Amino acid sequence: MTAPAPPRTTGRAVHVVVPAGIDDPRSPSGGNRYDRGVCAAFDRPVREIAVVGGWPDPDRAALERLDAALTGVPDGGSVLLDGLVACAAPGVLARHTGRVRVVVLVHLPLGDEHGLAPAVAADRRARERAALHAAAAVVTTSEWTARRVVRLHQLPAVRVHVASPGVDPAPMTSAHPAGTRLLAVGALTPTKGHDLLVEALARVADREWTLRLAGPLDRVPAHAAAVRAAVDRHGLAGRITLTGPLAGPALDAAYASADLLVLPSRTESYGMVVTEALARAVPVIAAAVGGVPEALGDGGLLVEPGDQDALAGALRSWLTDPGMRADLRAAARERRDRLCGWADTARALCAVLP
Repeated sequence: MTAPAPPRTTGRAVHVVVPAGIDDPRSPSGGNRYDRGVCAAFDRPVREIAVVGGWPDPDRAALERLDAALTGVPDGGSVLLDGLVACAAPGVLARHTGRVRVVVLVHLPLGDEHGLAPAVAADRRARERAALHAAAAVVTTSEWTARRVVRLHQLPAVRVHVASPGVDPAPMTSAHPAGTRLLAVGALTPTKGHDLLVEALARVADREWTLRLAGPLDRVPAHAAAVRAAVDRHGLAGRITLTGPLAGPALDAAYASADLLVLPSRTESYGMVVTEALARAVPVIAAAVGGVPEALGDGGLLVEPGDQDALAGALRSWLTDPGMRADLRAAARERRDRLCGWADTARALCAVLP
């Protein structure tokens, strides 16, 4: 892994607009971790501007707060806006693009969240398209997302850049020989596919295993209730623990006690939990969706997205084949040594922010 970011020096300030609450331990997300990681890694002064609002569906007061925040950026300055905020407010962005250089960071296209009503998805995509066309440049977190936004919004490819997430250094875990301690990290939403994971695990209930499912339970309450019901229906309540959101030392401890990370997402722009696991040499079984193959490299096993049988088969192989476990553990250790740090991400962003 690369070295940590150097100390900040004097120079042109980086203005970064983020949704308020990115450090709230009750609501962790990959986007929040990205914003925090890169803000800490810039080697230039950072002016972080947190804007309160129900992003990506703000009310008028939230839009006024964003407008005031952008008004505070000096003429000729550059501002990096989290796409959750920027892509919800194209009209506000348009009022400032002639005065400051607006760069939008897209974590996941807003309309790509799985399970959205068609009208909601269409509205979010329309607003996002207008915002990205107004911006001077767009930054995405993976090559896959870059290709996606170019095609989806008919953007010139030369205006779309990639700054892949870094990862913090972490100690290697001590693996349990049988590999029975499974971990899934992410909010209980249709996008993350935990319902698929429960069904796959029901197919390997004859093997020994436990699963900790770490993530917020309140994003889509009906979906979380359906996942809980499936756990009960299959008689897995004693083996699957829904921990709620974990962050900081609690999340570190969850990784430290895991033998395998499972990421069954239906949509994923990158999958930062993949590199967080690999940083600890924890192998990964993940759906081959979006930018996940970029994050995983050769550090784990990919399965067909949405295929419960394929996921169950991969889990059965992991639980029954010592040779497979040894191979995936070796691959994770090798991939660990080649992961990028947040300083690399910050440098990629600074190349877009003059």
